Amino acid sequence: MGKGGEDYGNQEKASSRASGDVGFPAWARDVEDCEKHYGVSVKSGLRSEEVERLRDKYGYNELEKHEGPSIWSLILEQFNDTLVRILLAAAVISFVLAWYDGEEGSEKEITAFVEPLVIFLILILNAVVGVWQENNAEKALEALKEIQSENATLIRDGVRRPNLPAKEIVPGDIVELKVGDKVPADMRVVELISSTLRLEQGSLTGESEAVNKTNKPVSEDADIQGKRCMVFAGTTVVNGNCICLVTQTGMETEIGKVHSQIQTASESEEDTPLKKKLNEFGELLTIIIGVICALVWLINVKYFLSWEYVDGWPKNFKFSFEKCTYYFKIAVALAVAAIPEGLPAVITTCLALGTRKMAQKNALVRKLPSVETLGCTTVICSDKTGTLTTNQMAVSNLVAMGPTLNTLRTFVVDGTTYNPFDGNIRDWPVGRMDANLQMIAKIAAICNDAGITQSEHKYVAHGMPTEAALKVLVEKMGLPEESRNVGSTNKRDLLYCCQRWNEFERRIATLEFDRDRKSMGVIARSSSGRKSLLVKGAVENLLERSTKIQLLDGSVIPLDQNMKKVILQALQEMTTSSLRCLGFAYKDELPEFETYDGNQDHPDHKLLLDPSNYSSIESKLTFVGLVGLRDPPRGEVRQAIEDCRAAGIRVMVITGDNKNTAEAICREIGVFGSKEDIKFRSLTGRDFMDLPDKKAHLRQEGGLLFSRAEPRHKQEIVKLLKEEGEVVAMTGDGVNDAPALKLADIGIAMGIAGTEVAKEASDMVLADDNFSTIVAAVGEGRSIYNNMKAFIRYMISSNMGEVASIFLTAALGIPEGLIPVQLLWVNLVTDGPPATALGFNPPDKDIMKKPPRRSDDSLITAWILFRYLLIGMYVGIATVGVFIIWYTHGSFLGIDLSGDGHTLVTYSQLANWGQCSSWSNFTVSPFTAGNRVFSFDSNPCDYFHGGKVKATTLSLSVLVAIEMFNSLNALSEDGSLLTMPPWVNPWLLAAMSVSFGLHFLILYVPFLAQVFSIVPLSFNECLLVLAVSFPVILIDEMLKLVGRCTSWSQPSTKRKALKPKSE
Repeated sequence: MGKGGEDYGNQEKASSRASGDVGFPAWARDVEDCEKHYGVSVKSGLRSEEVERLRDKYGYNELEKHEGPSIWSLILEQFNDTLVRILLAAAVISFVLAWYDGEEGSEKEITAFVEPLVIFLILILNAVVGVWQENNAEKALEALKEIQSENATLIRDGVRRPNLPAKEIVPGDIVELKVGDKVPADMRVVELISSTLRLEQGSLTGESEAVNKTNKPVSEDADIQGKRCMVFAGTTVVNGNCICLVTQTGMETEIGKVHSQIQTASESEEDTPLKKKLNEFGELLTIIIGVICALVWLINVKYFLSWEYVDGWPKNFKFSFEKCTYYFKIAVALAVAAIPEGLPAVITTCLALGTRKMAQKNALVRKLPSVETLGCTTVICSDKTGTLTTNQMAVSNLVAMGPTLNTLRTFVVDGTTYNPFDGNIRDWPVGRMDANLQMIAKIAAICNDAGITQSEHKYVAHGMPTEAALKVLVEKMGLPEESRNVGSTNKRDLLYCCQRWNEFERRIATLEFDRDRKSMGVIARSSSGRKSLLVKGAVENLLERSTKIQLLDGSVIPLDQNMKKVILQALQEMTTSSLRCLGFAYKDELPEFETYDGNQDHPDHKLLLDPSNYSSIESKLTFVGLVGLRDPPRGEVRQAIEDCRAAGIRVMVITGDNKNTAEAICREIGVFGSKEDIKFRSLTGRDFMDLPDKKAHLRQEGGLLFSRAEPRHKQEIVKLLKEEGEVVAMTGDGVNDAPALKLADIGIAMGIAGTEVAKEASDMVLADDNFSTIVAAVGEGRSIYNNMKAFIRYMISSNMGEVASIFLTAALGIPEGLIPVQLLWVNLVTDGPPATALGFNPPDKDIMKKPPRRSDDSLITAWILFRYLLIGMYVGIATVGVFIIWYTHGSFLGIDLSGDGHTLVTYSQLANWGQCSSWSNFTVSPFTAGNRVFSFDSNPCDYFHGGKVKATTLSLSVLVAIEMFNSLNALSEDGSLLTMPPWVNPWLLAAMSVSFGLHFLILYVPFLAQVFSIVPLSFNECLLVLAVSFPVILIDEMLKLVGRCTSWSQPSTKRKALKPKSE
């Protein structure tokens, strides 16, 4: 959560383990120069003695183990909170007083120890939850280690050594890689064994496709994506074999730098906006408690400290330790009353309920506080591949030959996934496929190594994504009418059409793709024995090697320059739209393979063993058509972008992909307008880092795009945005995204395509990898924050009432009305259910039409504070008033209170109860409470101590009832109960019933009544409680009316769109 404040721009410095090769740009040097620099021969590798020397110098090829904070430091850190410290102090003092009072009798001892023990239990639970959450931060580093290779094949002492431990590799080692291998270190490709070498490195660089590698040097200032002759630790070989020279190991690798950046980011976590607000409130509360406690002592000092003036000087001091302790207990009760002990539990409960709601919307929250932080998100930095797009290649355009020369036919293909049933081909001649379309389908189906399977409700591609997209196209094209009922394939098969084409013509040889001719070919044999060469590849290359074209009816005519221009024009239009294009061609005359049957012992097979022959075999082709493919945007993303704009949230796209492709997608989804000039809005990561004023670029209104972005670029963008006061949500799926996910206020990982490293570094995981899920989660976060504000206001206003009650008791000098254990019961148990239920308030309909709140917005405005001070004063007057009424009135508001037979006293006697022993002829009659009879024959003055049990019960009951009614007031900040009636939140009505039920439980269960020092109430006494409590609703309704009529009471809804701090 909220991480920031450190200079992440310098995170690419070398780690503490020095490496003399960090400055050597192996990617920009010839193989011979690399061999010379590392003192090694590619053929023989390092000698054993050199390996030992180099290992002493560079250490093992493994990521460092960072020592996390000790368990004791984590525990102590949980008490670094103002509210927690106040509670701890109150608990310690209560415990000491309970110990002191314990000598007076076992009954007193039991009740006195309840309060400190409950507070200690709360603090222990809070610490356990906090420590558990802190420990989760270390898991990202552990997940990073899991993607490292465990074994590797090395050449040492001139001998090939398979399955050596990867951690023993040193710079200068020669490593052999093959298909499926995980790269063990950062290495320079020195020799290609196969014609093609492709690696999947998207998790490190953000590229959406496997990358072709070469052994030729590149520019010295190339970015990580441009280093085509380098392979990086943790990436995977998907095609080909090669020999590599190790250049960096351990923490010096690209993945090692990511490890360091994750560690740095995790060490600089900030508190969430809500926690900062609660800390500020705690500090204010400390001052308020201190001032009120001092006032209580000053008001009551005359009761435990007295003196006489002799010659103008105070002498003959008299000090009562018993009374001093009594008023000290009142001060402790005041602290307990002022602190909303149940607030941490209610906030945790509300956030947990919020995570359940979000999980139903496919947003899995890993860290509870991130639910609240989502509500004030101002910028979403989104990856492109897999988040804004489907991360599934799909054919969007099919271009076939027309009926005559210089004519083409274009078909638009719907669908964005690998599901063959997702979308159709517009204007398609169903069942009437002409010869040209049949040839395209045949080539796409047979000249193809990919497969598609259905996993639960998802369709998964196996092999190259572009080839999988072609197989989906073949299924959408269907079969010719005459071929539908022929063959053995099951029509229910997912790739039924592809399998039928492979039955018609069987593949007997493959001409692998290579980077020079940029095509792949297969030799197929039909059931009649006729052989043909089917080719797909880069359109320009196929046209160069084609001499004929096939028209709609299957006739073949020469390919002239005009027709070539027409095809290239169609190609230009598709590439301008950032489509990846593939052409199709075939060849019927194969004299060199006339008798070839696919047997490796056949004489013609030798031609296929040498890739240099492929270009000549794939010559004199007949061109038949082309397709445009892309990773299409998700259908719902455009609306989600509009929702963000309406909600005042800026969207920035940060991708490692190609600039033109990213710009086309951003225009399509609405980040940019279709005709908008984006020259200053779309930059590469390197261009952005070269800007003299990066913050000015980030302040631009509207969307921004950063392409070819590296991990350090992402971190720099997040860091600068946070310095500008923005609350940043960052999405990512790869290893390269982990540091930025840690650094952002909200790190969001992809659940399907995301690496474990990204997931462990994140605060939230998207189960469907969908950008629109983020927007829905932001709306939910805003709703949860509003509801949390409602119950925080409710609990604080309730505590203000308790403080007012104790303060008035002390100021008036009457007996103590509420004891600490009763206040603790109210704060924890009876207040808890309504406060939690306020978390179920329905969201405002326009919640995503308002600008996001600033992270420094006030939790409680001046007007709300004033309003709840007035409510608190009424609570204090009501609880103290009902205490006085019982002692001084036989009836009130027509309600008879004399039924229990208690003795009435004057207010003056009640206020001076401490002098009771000096009153003459003071007697008290016995009174009943439930089944108990209270008699004071031996000590009438005990009527103000032991006899106050009925008055105390009335005070506690009024406090509970008022707080239940006050929870109805908290349904809306300024909305009347007439416009937002209680039944809009049935959970609140149920919670009020539970709280009242719990209160009746302690009233009428003898054991519990004894623990809480209360007695049962009669029907008339219950009526009195309701009569005194209900006016709190009327008072708050009047205050809400004033609030609605005065604009100054609603500053948060009047403010304009967010401005950066610098403005």
